[in-house]
Parts: sequence; C-alpha cells; structure tokens
Amino acid sequence: MKPLLQLTSVAKSFGAVRALKGVSFDLRAGEVHALLGENGAGKSTLIKIITGAHQPDSGTIDVNGVRVTHLNPAAAHKLGIACIYQQPALFPDLTVAENIGLRLEPVRPSARVDWAGRRQVANTLLRRLGANISPDAEVRSLSMPEQQLVEIAGALGAGARIVIMDEPTASLTQNEQELLFGVVRELRQNGVGLVYISHRLEEIFDLADRVTVLRDGESVGTRTIRDPTMRNSAAADSSGTHNSACDKANLLARADSTSSDSAGTELPTRGSCPPALPGLTESELIKLMVGREVSHIYPASESEPGAVALSLDRIGCTASGVTNVSLDVRVGEVVGLFGLVGAGRTELARILFGLTPANSGQLSLFGEEVKISSPEAAISRGIAYVPEDRRRHGVILEMPIAHNLTMAIHRRLFPGTWLRLGAERSVALECLRELAVKASGPNAPGGSLSGGNQQKVALGRWLATKPRLLILDEPTQGVDVGAKSEIHKIIRGLTNDGMAVLMISSDLPEILGMSDRIAVMRGGTIVTVLPGSSDAHAVMGAALGLSLGDAQ
Repeated sequence: MKPLLQLTSVAKSFGAVRALKGVSFDLRAGEVHALLGENGAGKSTLIKIITGAHQPDSGTIDVNGVRVTHLNPAAAHKLGIACIYQQPALFPDLTVAENIGLRLEPVRPSARVDWAGRRQVANTLLRRLGANISPDAEVRSLSMPEQQLVEIAGALGAGARIVIMDEPTASLTQNEQELLFGVVRELRQNGVGLVYISHRLEEIFDLADRVTVLRDGESVGTRTIRDPTMRNSAAADSSGTHNSACDKANLLARADSTSSDSAGTELPTRGSCPPALPGLTESELIKLMVGREVSHIYPASESEPGAVALSLDRIGCTASGVTNVSLDVRVGEVVGLFGLVGAGRTELARILFGLTPANSGQLSLFGEEVKISSPEAAISRGIAYVPEDRRRHGVILEMPIAHNLTMAIHRRLFPGTWLRLGAERSVALECLRELAVKASGPNAPGGSLSGGNQQKVALGRWLATKPRLLILDEPTQGVDVGAKSEIHKIIRGLTNDGMAVLMISSDLPEILGMSDRIAVMRGGTIVTVLPGSSDAHAVMGAALGLSLGDAQ
C-alpha cells in the first residue's frame, strides 16, 4: 500500500544555514508517526514544507502516491493536509460554527450564509469527536483542549487525511490529555495518518506506531514502536473500540519505581492495543536525538544547604487564593514546588515577586522581615523570577537577543541619557557564553532561537540582576532532552555557587531529580515538605490529598 505521505531527500536552507539536509519521511494510513528531535533539529521546517508554508530546495513530495510540486497552503488544504498547533489558530471573537465554517465553506461573492446549516455541520463534526461543545459558543470561552477539538473538527470536515499535531499537550492537564489521546486513537482507527510531535517521551510510547528522529537537519533513524498488525487484530477483537490500558501498563512496567504498583490497579478501558516492542527504550531515543548518552540529566548537588534565604510564615493573598503558606528556602539548595493544576504554585511565585502582594503573614529575606509590594521591590531585594510562559513573559521574539538579556538591568547599564550599546553587547556576549546559548550573535532576534535557547535567554536576563533568590516556573517546559539537561546543570551550578532556588515544575521526574526538598501544594497552601529522596508515590499522593499509607 502506498503511503499517504512520502518525502524523499528533502533539503532546505535559509541563507548559510542548512535547516534540512536530505530528510526522508513517510506516513501511512491509520498510523501515528511521531517526529522527535532537539529544538533546532529541523522539525518545524519539515512541517512547514509539508503544509506548503516553505518550498524545499530539493527533494520530492508525494501525497497518496502522486508527485506534488509547488505545494502551498491552499494546495495542502485541498490535498487533505491539516496542522493542529500548540496554540490553536482560531478567531476568538467568532463562534465555533463560524470558525469551522470559514474553513469549510467556499468563498463566493454576495452569497448568503446558511446559518442553520453551518451550525448543523459544526455540531455533526463535534459529535463525531465526542466533543460536547455548543456551535454557538464563542471560541474565547473555550478551554485549550476544546479549541484543539474545534480545529480537529474543522480539519475532518475539510476531508483531512494527514493531520499534524505539534506539541498538542504542552498546555493541557492530565484529564485533558486523556481526552485528546482518545481522539487521536479514534482518528487512527478511521484511517487518518497522524504526524505527532512531542518532547514527552511517555506520550510517544503511549500513542505512536513509529518514530522518526531528526538531528541537525538530518533523519538519523526510524524505529517501530508497536506492531500495527497486532493493533489492528486487537481492534477487531474489541469490536472497533480502542484503549490505552495496555499502553499505561507498558509505561508502568518500564518504570522500576512504579511497576510493582501496577498490580491490582484498575486502568481505564477504551478497547485494546498491542504492547510497545521490547527492544526500543527511552534511552535509545534520547541517544538518537542528542547524538550522545544523556545519563546525568539530574546533576547532584555539590554544596550543603546554608543560611535561610527565604522564610515564609503563614503567607496569604486573598486575590490569589493562597493561604497560610509556611516554607524556608536555604542558600545552596533547590526546593521543588509541586502540585496539580490549580494548586496555587504560580500564584505563590507571583506573590513572592510582588505581582500580587501578600496581604497576610510574614516574609523574611536573609533574616530580615520585608514587604514585597512590587517587582521593583523584589528585584532590589535580590529576587528574580523566570515565568512559565516564555513567549508572553520571557522573550520578546522581535527584539534582539542583547536587548532581551539586558531589559532587567537598564537603569544600571544606562545610568545617564545615552545608550551604552558597547556595554550592552559586552554583557550579552558574556551571558551567551556562560549559558552556552546557540545564536548567530547578540543582534539576532529572539524569535530566531530554538525553544531551549529562548529559555536560556529568559533565565540569563534575570541572572544579569545578580539575584540571591531565583524563582523558576516550569524552567524546562517544551524544551528537548538535551536543552533540559543543560538547564539542569545551570540550575545546579547556581546553587553550588551559593544561590537559593525555588523551582516550580509539573514534571514529576524533574522534581524528584532536581530537588533537595519538595514542597507540595494543594488548595492554595503547602500541605507537606518532603525530602528530595522521596518516591513518586509519596509526592503524588500528597498532591492528590492522600495519606502516606494511601499513596503507597
């Protein structure tokens, strides 16, 4: 059977930069083909070529066995190619039915809109996905996964047979992820081919049939994760339904710390699926991605905790829903802050940085009781805060890297009326060197950097303020394993040099691997502080409100 999509020896350069160096890739009907690679490996360029946004310099593209030349977005749409991005491309002030209609209805001058028909089509497509969304709802009122479902509905209505999902779960909760996974499996069963891009390897093993790894613009390997004949026969045995139960069991079995707990655990049932092939491991995929072993992702501490840098005594903020928080963070240690979505972790960080000042309790820095009423007050006291959303609050993509790096120290760098651009460049070059940022130079725009390097620039901006307490909110979200390892080494190096770090993360392995102590939040307060050597069950159990015995 001919592939739905076949790319052969595709190359693309942007000036002197070779983004793709003869990449070959194929997608079959009824499969999920994962695309992995570090930031900057060429994934985005490859996707833009498939969707017609970029033209390849050389190589061929075949869709349904037919050679395609001069592919553009309109032609890709007609060929049944659709891309669902991390941030859905919808009009927020229009209704669900209007957004879907714009994608499906031909443009005809002076044509009347069949409003009832438009709503009916939208409703039919949404029901097909099992989405309980009103066609009359404004898109801005929908959650992120609901917006993604609207985009998928529009793609299916347009007859999409090739669906690309680019980091679709980056902003989703666990329950929302499961909803999306169910839709992915449903699409696969209906013969749709899906290209799935994610930095989360557990998702790859949970969903994908095959995986292709890109490194430095080249395809370095394609591996089979599960036997599609087993999946198809299993699906037939279960009357067409599909399920993630065995996938979850596979994930539990691969994790030594949790495999013993899988016995007797009732897993949700949606049908059946084959196990992942035993020969493929996460370590192998990581080695393919980075071209080397990444065995020390979580570097060990080389310092003993020192004096108390931050002391919170029953801190609260009515507007943020944070109440009665007590916690110490010491010099030379990483305190991990863990909790489920809505637990109040980011809200606590915003209190500490003066964005939403506390209205109860006491806050002390290095033994001195202080009031942090604004970010300016926090910075003057030696507090730095790297927020979660680097695109909104971390890096200004259109601004040069040098400007991004020096924004927080403008008054110190430019005390007079003249801009000292030479001094700014010197600071930027030193930061780029210390953090090993891969960039063409300090004058390159922030948007030219990969996700991991953008995160380093966001971190570098605040390190330039010479802080004594560093607050990190999801410091490695959306970055590849190589960049994640580098960021972890930077964080540990800072504590070894005497800095105090409060690190918020929803990545439980990161919390366990990086934290000297773990503070667990639930319902706007810290419910327990555990040693860094705690196991995953104790930490997750505390986040869920279970007793230690229940968690074990």
